[in-house]
Amino acid sequence: MKRFVLCCSLFLLLQQLPAQTQVTAVSDIDKLLTFTNADYDMGKIPSGKPLEYNVVIKNISKDTVVLKEVTAGCGCTTPKYRANEKIAPGTSTFITLGFNGGANGPFSKTAVISFANGLNKPVQFKGVAVTDSSAAKPGNTN
Repeated sequence: MKRFVLCCSLFLLLQQLPAQTQVTAVSDIDKLLTFTNADYDMGKIPSGKPLEYNVVIKNISKDTVVLKEVTAGCGCTTPKYRANEKIAPGTSTFITLGFNGGANGPFSKTAVISFANGLNKPVQFKGVAVTDSSAAKPGNTN
């Protein structure tokens, strides 16, 4: 019985190792690129009206980085980007994230930006959808 518990404990411990490797990957991407609006607060927005905002990506490394894809967490989030775009050292590009929430209340959404070197960057936006006149006017913020 002791061996069974020991084997199970060792198995569970080994399962946690890949999760720790992911943290390293996130810190590695921050050495190559900077992200503006990666954690964006839309504030109060009108319910049911589509909004967009930009995430600016700047290459701070010495090598060209290739933007592979952007994956949205749900169907109400629509990414616009140029697949396989090469981002040269010192240059910037952007992706546009659109949101079309039909329900009232708070929301929090995530998209993942993937690069050809295997690194990923999760970006998030949040806000509160309202039907009254206290909502900000829709616009695009860079």
